[in-house]
Amino acid sequence: MTRVVATGTFDILHPGHLWYLQESAKLGDELFVIIARDANIRHKPRPVIPEEQRRIMVEALKPVTYAILGDLEDMFRPIRKIKPDIITLGCNQLFDPETLRVSLEKQNIITQIVRISEYSDSPFTSSRGIVREIIQRTLPEDRLKKHEARD
Repeated sequence: MTRVVATGTFDILHPGHLWYLQESAKLGDELFVIIARDANIRHKPRPVIPEEQRRIMVEALKPVTYAILGDLEDMFRPIRKIKPDIITLGCNQLFDPETLRVSLEKQNIITQIVRISEYSDSPFTSSRGIVREIIQRTLPEDRLKKHEARD
């Protein structure tokens, strides 16, 4: 049985997330998804949706076998427990596959790393972009200019 692991924040679910998980699931028999913990997200704004709610939403998606929250202290702990054959990376995830492979090997985790291609059939493939679009459509023009000045 081939186990695949996908990871991410999955703040506001969109077609790009579904594509990433569908393509990841095609690579094996079970798809485990590790949801980033709120406290561990430092490379972008904190999620709008709380972590447990994000986990529940991801687990409800058809391609997903199991969705779990990441570890607060050791990002490799869930990987060691799952023992995946393949780890997939989304098109916009910052991990360099070779650097990740070396880090995994230091943890005695030998696995294939696959980068999933970008989904291009929808303009809404970024949670940040979706939020920006909502703001543009709902804020009065004068408040929109103030909001954009802060970005």
